[in-house]
Amino acid sequence: MDKLTRQQQTRYLFARAGFGATPAEVDEATHKSLRKVVRQLFKDSDDVTELRVVEPDQNETKKQLKGLVRDGQLDRDMLKERIRLNTEKVRDLNLQWIDRMATGKAALREKMALFWHGHFACRTPGRNPLLMQQYANTLRQNALGKFSDLLMAVSKEPAMLQFLNNQQNRKNAPNENFAREVMELFTLGRGNYLEHDIKEAARAFTGWQFTPEGQFVFREQVHDEGEKTIFGKTGAFKGEDVIGMLLENRQTARFITAKIYRFFVNETEDKKQIDELAGQFYKSGYDIAELMETIFTSDWFYDPKNVGAHIKSPVELLAGMRHTLGVQFDQPQPQIFVQRTLGQLLFYPPNVAGWPGGKSWIDSSSLLFRMQLPNYILKAADVLVQPKDDGDVNTQLLARKGNSKFRTTINWADFDASFAQTPDTELADTIATVLLPFPLHPDQRTLIDKQTKSGQTRSERIHALTAALMSLPEYQLT
Repeated sequence: MDKLTRQQQTRYLFARAGFGATPAEVDEATHKSLRKVVRQLFKDSDDVTELRVVEPDQNETKKQLKGLVRDGQLDRDMLKERIRLNTEKVRDLNLQWIDRMATGKAALREKMALFWHGHFACRTPGRNPLLMQQYANTLRQNALGKFSDLLMAVSKEPAMLQFLNNQQNRKNAPNENFAREVMELFTLGRGNYLEHDIKEAARAFTGWQFTPEGQFVFREQVHDEGEKTIFGKTGAFKGEDVIGMLLENRQTARFITAKIYRFFVNETEDKKQIDELAGQFYKSGYDIAELMETIFTSDWFYDPKNVGAHIKSPVELLAGMRHTLGVQFDQPQPQIFVQRTLGQLLFYPPNVAGWPGGKSWIDSSSLLFRMQLPNYILKAADVLVQPKDDGDVNTQLLARKGNSKFRTTINWADFDASFAQTPDTELADTIATVLLPFPLHPDQRTLIDKQTKSGQTRSERIHALTAALMSLPEYQLT
């Protein structure tokens, strides 16, 4: 591909910094400078409306447990019902977040929060919806702030402390899980610390716990007050001191920057570009917004080699399709079905390392479903596939009947209006400029045109072309 046109740059920016764009959004932004469009993305992301499926005072854990005991015995039927209700709340949290992504408002913030969800991967602890709600909102509130604040806040989230077993980390019986993952996955990366550092850091994190009401608390009585030697420094360190040491280490800036680069730019790293970005990131005090603005306004970001180099994650695919066409699901369950079938269910990452991403999103079965998804959503076609059995009782609890057909409402009026001045002979190519990272090849154009029928109204032709273009393999790329 030669140098990108202004329209291609705009489409690419919206796809990488958010979840795609409507034809009208692409057209409007094309008439502005890229710098202005980027700044508008940040401005639109200033306001953070919390996700909320439960009220903060509804985590009455002790009272709930008492209510599950009858005659000194645990009532298993009541326990199953409690688990079912909590699982549904987590599902509702998932769907509420997907809705936020799909609106297009604060798209950059939601995209960054999705990235951080994979970085600070955390599963639903005890299927507790309040803890996951707090965790999700912490990611979203700090997504474009200082990484130092985000790291500290997430590390103190009850959901994370429970997931990584720090509630069991006590003096004389340290649990190293939390300390290990903070270094290996959240900051330095594997190979940039010693086992001794982990053992000593685990002692520093003793006492980091949370209350039954879901609030972080430092319990001095279980904290190891003795001296520890971490990264060559000796002192009576606490958890905050360890976080501070990790942030002082330039390797943290390098590790985070490289991961952001692979997610937002290209999985193939450019060492020089990453080194420069990491240096700026460190000097700025880990300012995430400044780092992202530098990336999105750099000439190299729009290099043709980066275009089409990112495979959409299942959530990006679903949210992007919904946003571009204004899709609303009559029932929420199919969106959970899509996430499960394609392997990215929000709040259920496969492990503490998060989703692998990249080419791991695609295999023979998932690619077929991905390419059929537009027909399921746009044409209410019967769904013949079933999610893979991942052996996880938590995700299986989310399965419900009624997945065989997706019933949706689509804002075709606004989509059609964007092509009112486009001649019929140019419709396929013009719609493709909004939906695909590359122009159509002649053989693709022939294939797409065959999806239309004589006697169709103009709207019917646009809808048929749109479904056909979204079914191309290239639609899976940004």
